Amino acid sequence: MAPPSFRELRPIAVPAYGPAFLGAIGTGAITPVVALTARGLGGSVGVAALVVALLGVGQLVGDLPAGALAARIGEKRTLLLGAMLEALGGLGCLLAPNVVVLAGSVLVIGMAGSVFSLARQSYLAAVVPIGLRARAMSTLGGVNRIGTFIGPFLGALAISQFGIKAAYAVDMVASVAAFVLVLTIRDITASERGAPGHAERDSVLRVVARHRRTLATLGVGAMILSAARSSRTVVVPLWAAAIGLEATHASLVVGISAGVDMLLFYPGGSIMDRWGRLVVALPSMVVLGAGLIAIVFTSGFWSLVGVGCVLGVGNGIGSGLIATLGADAAPASGRPQFLAGWRLMSDSGAAGGPLLMSAITIAFPLSAAAVTMGIVTFLGAAWLRVFIPKFDPVSASTLDRRLTASRRTRS
Repeated sequence: MAPPSFRELRPIAVPAYGPAFLGAIGTGAITPVVALTARGLGGSVGVAALVVALLGVGQLVGDLPAGALAARIGEKRTLLLGAMLEALGGLGCLLAPNVVVLAGSVLVIGMAGSVFSLARQSYLAAVVPIGLRARAMSTLGGVNRIGTFIGPFLGALAISQFGIKAAYAVDMVASVAAFVLVLTIRDITASERGAPGHAERDSVLRVVARHRRTLATLGVGAMILSAARSSRTVVVPLWAAAIGLEATHASLVVGISAGVDMLLFYPGGSIMDRWGRLVVALPSMVVLGAGLIAIVFTSGFWSLVGVGCVLGVGNGIGSGLIATLGADAAPASGRPQFLAGWRLMSDSGAAGGPLLMSAITIAFPLSAAAVTMGIVTFLGAAWLRVFIPKFDPVSASTLDRRLTASRRTRS
């Protein structure tokens, strides 16, 4: 049975993707300048790197509280809070008199990003038919990629006119725009949360403990995939430097890879909706693993571009895969709390991948780190092959009709 048409998502396109797009623009605008700002405030290279890492740390710190907030006050209010935190963090960076204040502000921005991501994933999991879920989640991933691609250009334009800290003003403007947008849209998920006193009041830890088997199996696979993705963003520029490429050429490789990545988010989601999650998960991880290993055989610009495109394909077709698997596994009651634990797993992988590579390079060459991550990615593919549930589009369509009838009855 063919999945429902993607046109069915038009009524929720703006509330679902608008805030995420604006938030991604803000994050994209500040990411390239955080390290430079820290250096300008007197921080060493190591301190500057630590400040940049706090964006990821903030996401990890914010995952579980974001789930608790979404369960208690709803996705819409959680998004409003996330937009406020992002704006406050941008203001703190803009006015930071020293590295300590800058670091605290960057941590807040990372936490705001976690709030945004969880609220959007929970929102889509609640309102999108199962037959459209993968395309909806892949589109969310694509929107985030497009936003983070546009953000640096807007930041560069602002910097050229007003100086380096103008990038934080771009982040603040994007956050305020997201706040206004969320404030004016209807909360479609309000009827999904049900009456007070039901299981949504469960704590995040209780819900996570109840579904610990899922997190320890499928969640570990998502963590490995996330580690492979983040490792790719580290190894490409480092390998470019190792083979003697100039910074301009290294940036071109990263940009071309990102362009390939952005082109593939919808096809990957469409395939998942039609033939299941595993049909995309396995190729995505195998291609990523092959790319990580193949990079050690490159010795110049064009060969590195080729491998960068391979990595872009592997990452692009899997856009939204982690979010889709999380939404599939999430219970109807306690969904935000479960997704908080799920995001903690995937964000831990995103932080752990580069850390593992860094640890390996202390004693071994960069090539050893790349090959190791490639092998780990292959093992992750085998792991997901075992634990991704079998997809049945007929059952999914039947469940969609039941959920739609239930919503109509409540309304």
